[in-house]
This record gives sequence, C-alpha cells and structure tokens, in this order.
Amino acid sequence: MKFENFIDRDKLYGMLENNTPTESQINEILNKARKLKGLNLEDVAKLLCVEDEAQIQKILETAMYAKEEIYGRRLVLFAPIYTGNACVNNCVYCGFRRDNKSLKRKVLTMDEIEQETLTLLRQGHKRALLICGESSRNNTDYMVEAIRRTYGAKDEKGSTIRRINVELAPMSIEDFAKLKAEHIGTYVCFQETYDPIMYKEFHPAGTPKADYLNRLTVMDRAQAGGINDVGLGVLFGLIDYKFEILALMEHARHLEEDWGCGPHTVSFPRIEPAEGTPFSTHVPHPVSDKDFKKIIAIIRIAMPYTGIIISTRESAEMRNELVKYGVSQISAASRTNPGAYSQEEENTGAQFSLGDHRSLDEVISMMCDEGYIPSFCTGCYRKGRVGADFMDLAKPGLIKEYCKPNAMFTFREYLEDYASPETRAKGLALLKELVTTFPKEELKRKVEGNLCQIGEGSRDLYF
Repeated sequence: MKFENFIDRDKLYGMLENNTPTESQINEILNKARKLKGLNLEDVAKLLCVEDEAQIQKILETAMYAKEEIYGRRLVLFAPIYTGNACVNNCVYCGFRRDNKSLKRKVLTMDEIEQETLTLLRQGHKRALLICGESSRNNTDYMVEAIRRTYGAKDEKGSTIRRINVELAPMSIEDFAKLKAEHIGTYVCFQETYDPIMYKEFHPAGTPKADYLNRLTVMDRAQAGGINDVGLGVLFGLIDYKFEILALMEHARHLEEDWGCGPHTVSFPRIEPAEGTPFSTHVPHPVSDKDFKKIIAIIRIAMPYTGIIISTRESAEMRNELVKYGVSQISAASRTNPGAYSQEEENTGAQFSLGDHRSLDEVISMMCDEGYIPSFCTGCYRKGRVGADFMDLAKPGLIKEYCKPNAMFTFREYLEDYASPETRAKGLALLKELVTTFPKEELKRKVEGNLCQIGEGSRDLYF
C-alpha cells in the first residue's frame, strides 16, 4: 500500500502572503465559527495573519465560547511514562538525540515499567501515555509487552490504568495491527515540522527519522492497521508557526477525506531547553505567549471536536490560561526521564525541561478553585465510541450526556481514594453543585445514584 505526500508547501506559504483580513472578514469568520462546524483552510490563513490586539481578543473569546459549548468544564488528566531514552536518531532539538553524550541512557525493564505505573496509580492517575526513543532495544515487541504490563499493574486500592495511549516512532501496518490487538487508545506521532525542506535540517540524514514522507504518512498506516484514533502535533519554534497550523489543517483534512475521521487530538509543544542540546536554547522561530494563545484558539474553533493537549513544558500559569481558550487535555505531575516516578534518585536524562512541577493533587485543587471537572474518564473507549463513531456523537452534541457524568464519576473516585483532605472537601462541594446543572431529571437521578454508589465503595461506573 503506497501513500503520497499531501502537503503542498508552496501553496501553504503563498496563503500567508498579504492576507491580513479586514474587520468585516474577521467578524464573518468568527460568526461562522460560532456555529461549531469548523473552519476551512482559507479562514484559518486569514486568522493566522491577525496581529491587532483587539481582533486577537475576539478570536480568544470565540474559542472560549466553543470550548464551553462542546467540552463544558471538563478537563482530562493523564501522565506520560517514558520507557526509555535510547535513540538512534539525531534530531537537533531533542535531549534524547544520539550524539548527546552527557545523557545517561536507560531502557526500562518490564518490572520497572510496572513500578512506574504503580507510582502513578498511587497518585490517582487512570490514563497513561507510553513514550520511548527509537532504537532496537525498544521495538514493537517490547512495546507490546510494556502495554500489557502497564494494563496489568494494580495498586493496593485495586486501581488500574484504564486507557493507554502511545507515542511511538513510525511503523508498519503489520506492527500497528499488533498495537490494535493490545487495546491501545490513541496513537500519537509528531511530524515536528511539515516543511519538507527545513525538515532535513533538523533531522540529519542516515537515521530513520530523516525520512520525511515515512513520518508524514504514518497515520495512514496506523488507520490501515486498525487504529481508530490518532494524534497529530508539531514542535513549535522550528519554523514559522503559521505554516505549521495550515499544514496541520491539511493533515486533518486528508485523514477526514481518506479515512472518514480527522485527528482525535492535536498536541502543542514549544521547544524547551534540554541538557546537552545547544539548539534548544537558540530557538530559530520562538513562539511568543501572545501568539501561542492565538494559535490554540484558532485550532479550537477550526477543529472544534478535536482534543487539544498541553504538556508540563508550559508553566502552571500559562496552562491555567490556555485551558480557557481550548485546551481539553493536560498532563499532570509529569516526568520526562525513564524511571523518574519510582526511582527519583536515579538521574537518567530527560527529554526537555519542565515548566509545571505541581503534583496531581495540586493541579486538581486548582481546577476545583476554577470550577473545572477533573476527568479520568475512559468510558467512550470501552463502550466502543471511538474514531468516526465518537465524532458522530460529538458533532451534534450528544456526547455531552456521557462525558460530563463520566467525568464526575472518575472525579468522585479520585476524591474518595487519593485526594488530600482539602482537595476532597473542595471536590465534593463542586460535585454537589454540578449535579444541579443537569436539565433532565432522569439523568440527574442516575448521576446522583452513581455518585452515591461510588461514595459507598463502587468503582469504575460509566455510561
């Protein structure tokens, strides 16, 4: 099966030339966005060219509206598990790059992966993202066993990881079928940059990652291998962010047209300093906080039903603000070096510097203060509401009847099993208030009933 390049570099750069929109054009685009049907490439190109502060504020306000209408106050939490930092690639911006001689290399054993998982479970996590470098030591068979050990871990309270997403190097259709058989959730792979010319500069020849087309078409192979949900992303700071956003839109369009469903998530990492990686402290195209907020907002209104992920690269203050403009998933209490959760004394090398060092309980406490519902929900995946089926429910708004209650159920579990006394008190008060917001009496009674059952010891309830 052969897949072709679907990124027209010259076309996308051309759309950004002399394309500053008028006030009336901006208003027309934003009125269209409020219908929650998304935007086309031309709309997005115009919004990307907006520089006026007052006009940017309009974009942010529209994104806030879309976020509230579709996601409400829910915010999904997860944690990454780095299974290794050995890598054959030599990406100039990455702490894991092959030529970084200052990095202490480590590939976790299966027992160590289980210990990492148990540490996260004891904090209250239910969703994990497995990540590793690209090397013969952590191949597909290794990852299959890692998935099994992660799912198989159980803490003293009986808690297990209910959803494993994976962020792995490109692979074959046959290997994707192996991952599918292990019941993974979303397959994530960052293109890093969609510019094929600049891609060569950041990914030196002679390594697997130097193959631009192989990476660009990985999601096609994932879909062909049976993976329902895929996650896109670029590394902001390598080239002009405006081109990258248009290319992300084109990738989403390609997936929708060829496979019937666009990306489940889009991630937004900015380059952060990494030990032994001079490039990471001299970013060629840094993205300012102002522009970062703008592009998060633009993607939220352009792809309103796609999850937006922000990691702990960003500061607590920035993450708190970005949640308002469209972010729907955040990592919490993350570590980016293998073994860091259960073996804190072992200083294996990290992929990048962290900006948010709060514990899971501290993050959840803040969310309670802001009226957000911390969610560890995995109900849709286990009910089979994935891929195109999920979008068929999400786009007419029907998914709300599942997501909000399920988020509340997983939040109540956390409050009962893992929360500090202060966070538990805040959370129970918030849940009591949230129950009153359901307009349908029958649904309200079901939600109240499940919350009471969880308080009495039941677990893993979902619609």
